[in-house]
Amino acid sequence: MPVHLAYIPSPRQGVWHLGPIPIRAYALCIIVGILVAVWVGERRWVARGGQPGTVMDVAVWAVVFGLVGGRLYHVLSDPELYFGAGRHPVDAFKIWQGGLGIWGAISLGGVGAWIGCRRAGIALPPFADAVAPGIVLAQAIGRWGNYFNQELFGKPTTLPWGLRIDAGREGTVAGAQAYHPTFLYESLWDVGVAGLVVWADRRFRLGRGRAFALYAMAYTVGRFWIEALRVDHANRILGLRLNIWTSILVFAGALAYFIARRGPRETDIQPAPGDAAPADGGQPAKPAAAADAAEAAGTAGGPAEAAPGEPVREPDEVVEAEPGEVVGESGEVVGEAGEVVGEPAERAGESGEPPGAVPDRQPSDVPSDRDG
Repeated sequence: MPVHLAYIPSPRQGVWHLGPIPIRAYALCIIVGILVAVWVGERRWVARGGQPGTVMDVAVWAVVFGLVGGRLYHVLSDPELYFGAGRHPVDAFKIWQGGLGIWGAISLGGVGAWIGCRRAGIALPPFADAVAPGIVLAQAIGRWGNYFNQELFGKPTTLPWGLRIDAGREGTVAGAQAYHPTFLYESLWDVGVAGLVVWADRRFRLGRGRAFALYAMAYTVGRFWIEALRVDHANRILGLRLNIWTSILVFAGALAYFIARRGPRETDIQPAPGDAAPADGGQPAKPAAAADAAEAAGTAGGPAEAAPGEPVREPDEVVEAEPGEVVGESGEVVGEAGEVVGEPAERAGESGEPPGAVPDRQPSDVPSDRDG
């Protein structure tokens, strides 16, 4: 039996108690990962032209949906762990014991992000590009929760960085001293993926969701070979673990999207707060340029500015009239189509009747715009 001179020790405990309240390392890793993802996403969103605070607003929806989706994927992909003889279905709700499927978290979390983006009046693809590196960094941090839970480790190994696992844990092999630290492999891989996405995004100015697609492709490549090392329980299809098949499908979909969705990076990804469309489905506010134009038009139709000492001329009031009727103090005549025809001087002859079919009216009968 080989003797290990060096190895990664298992943590002595994964739960601390603050009085009657348990503080679980797994939960702390998830929380820290979320905070890092929001912080990185916020900085990248603002750098791309978005408004501060938007990522936090959307994250409220994405995180809740993501946690539910991650747990659902885990339970549905391994139902025998919670249902059946000798099992306790209520354990499906004990998320602190571990068991979050990244595929469900991303899928349902994406639905939550879409809802949050709709409420914020922004498009999902540029938002996804901004938060992609933060998401994979959150995964890197969350994997350390598996270390504290002593779960999801790999096959036995004699490598000097092998991970010691307490005997009796699921997946342990009699006589084995250390196992592949798959949590560490994936954590380091995720950090590399974040660096790749940031570099490619800056180098090629990725947009339209392509930075997120690159993250999905790079992550699934690593997940493929890391998943093959794991010895924990998993359902298999044609001899391959379910998560390996999922990685293949996600990689293919992300690659197709990355190739098909071309074009320059989006600009004006989020309007100013005063210009954003309301979340309740009302009419969107006018952009700044349109508002300025409308203000200019309103000024042009309003009272004209006069020099000092001169009276201010009020705008002409629109008065509805029948064709041929004389309206206004100056005696305008309305034509058949409703237009004003002729000059005032042409309309009133010596007899007081304008040319054409204009009825005979006395000056007192001519309505004034003041009467309307």
